[in-house]
Amino acid sequence: MPLRRLLILVAVCCALGLVTPASAASSADDRQILQILNRLTLGPTAADVAHVKAIGIDRYIAEQLDPEAIPEPALLKQQLAKLDTLQLNPVQLFDQYGPLPKVGGVKPTPEEQKARRQAARIIVQQEAAARIFRALYSRRQLQEVMVNFWFNHFNVFAGKGLDRLWIGAYEEQAIRPYALGRFGDLLLATAQHPAMLFYLDNWENSAAGTTLPNGRKLGLNENYAREVMELHTLGVNGGYSQADVIALARILTGWGLARGPDQQLDGTGFYFNPARHDFGPKEFLGSLMEPAGEGEGISALDILARSPATAHHIAFELAQYFVSDNPPADLVDRLAARFSDTSGDIREVLATLFASPEFRNSAGDKYKTPYRFVLSAARAAGLSVENPQPLLGMMARLGMPLYGCQTPDGYKNTESAWLSPEAATLRVSFAAALAGGNLPLAAAPADHPAIVPVASTRGPTAGEPVDATALEHLLAPILSPHTRAVVAAAPPRMRAALLLGSPDFMHY
Repeated sequence: MPLRRLLILVAVCCALGLVTPASAASSADDRQILQILNRLTLGPTAADVAHVKAIGIDRYIAEQLDPEAIPEPALLKQQLAKLDTLQLNPVQLFDQYGPLPKVGGVKPTPEEQKARRQAARIIVQQEAAARIFRALYSRRQLQEVMVNFWFNHFNVFAGKGLDRLWIGAYEEQAIRPYALGRFGDLLLATAQHPAMLFYLDNWENSAAGTTLPNGRKLGLNENYAREVMELHTLGVNGGYSQADVIALARILTGWGLARGPDQQLDGTGFYFNPARHDFGPKEFLGSLMEPAGEGEGISALDILARSPATAHHIAFELAQYFVSDNPPADLVDRLAARFSDTSGDIREVLATLFASPEFRNSAGDKYKTPYRFVLSAARAAGLSVENPQPLLGMMARLGMPLYGCQTPDGYKNTESAWLSPEAATLRVSFAAALAGGNLPLAAAPADHPAIVPVASTRGPTAGEPVDATALEHLLAPILSPHTRAVVAAAPPRMRAALLLGSPDFMHY
């Protein structure tokens, strides 16, 4: 049977549920190791499996929960060092890549502004490259998994206006440092970052009747106040009312973007403007908020972070992300209790989750999102990736462009959101191209000056097919008898593609 026909048949069977993953006749320990790696990393590699076998599952989990103690590969550090926009703060990014100001009262020409916008594309390009390189090669894999989780939870769309300037700084400064820290710190960092302030319009949120020096009228904007309760903290049924939305919007008036040198002293891009703040009395979620300017907003976010409804909402999302699309209620309750008992310590909640029998016995219950599928295929194949564009392009074709979710609820991580015959066919086509060495992953992208290649010694380069024998050995604990039979009957050149395109590989 021709390769394309065979791959499409496997894809359709996977999408229609005619083939389901099942454990092969391998040891329970091997299956457990692969299951742990499938959840705590963005896809197991041969080196990961060897490492877990050497130190044990529990020690590996403890290790991943302490990423600061894990040294990063020198080659990864070299790659990241070449992405210079990652080192800039929001004020610097705006100054170097934002709209050109008037000079001596003269406006820049449309051509000059267009050139400036084109130059600013490097910011998203470099941050996307950094995300891919870290996902593929960082030894701090759980941190990368959680960066993806939290960015999606506190989603910001790179295509909205000035957010094209700040999307990289948002991930680097508001998400990444807090991914395994305390939820309250993460919530405050995202709330005060220019990317979130702009995306959900809180930068314009002002006391009713506020007039700017240029005569422009501003007023209350409830957008962020509503979304921070519905999506980021309490959840849609979290016990708040429209009156609470209005109260929180009033509390957060004056939280905006730094303008001018006198407001940009710390480089964060955040500035509290008391002239735009509503200092009137407010009652929020049953608490009377004393007039305190910026402090009112910090107190309100702390109330949200400590709410039992927030604990339950975050617990459910983590259980759904790591265990199953419909996680057991008992598990969610235990995670919520741990969240509350530790004041939102993400590391402690995850430790409880990873020790749970529900987590340990959930192999194959999750279906990979496009993001996880593409990255896990590249990691399993062991290829050297200097050019991330083919991987990013496939994520976009599968409906999950990095930094491209327009709505604040982020991408879904459930099977129903991503499983279809058409999407499955695209996946196995990608698997075939990757396995055959037909993606320009090691080539410097000619039209992509954001990425500067470094000498790589990681593995096979573009044009070299994936070693099907090594790949099958890696995936053996999760391969069903049916998949083994199909692969064994196929010509050798097809086997790696069939493994990466199999339903066993799609589930984790």
